[in-house]
Amino acid sequence: MLGHEPVPASAAEGAAAAADGRVVIYWRRGCPFTKRLRMVVGKRGAKAVWVDIWADPDGAAYVRSVNDGNETVPTVVIDGKPHTNPSPFKVRAALAR
Repeated sequence: MLGHEPVPASAAEGAAAAADGRVVIYWRRGCPFTKRLRMVVGKRGAKAVWVDIWADPDGAAYVRSVNDGNETVPTVVIDGKPHTNPSPFKVRAALAR
């Protein structure tokens, strides 16, 4: 069980959500770190905005821009600040607010 099934959003939707203080998770299918994150956040993941960097080139560009050119996922925006592969428990706490 992986908890919430992400509903892909665009990078523009992610940027707007981050500006509103929501948690935004940049991810891609098959990533073991994203899988772990999904397991830990569980149903709380429905509160986040999920941007699939393989489906959205602008999302991939954003991730590269905050990770020294690398497409490292998950990259999670919490309180407007990007976090590269943060602790899933930190993300779960942010989603619990």
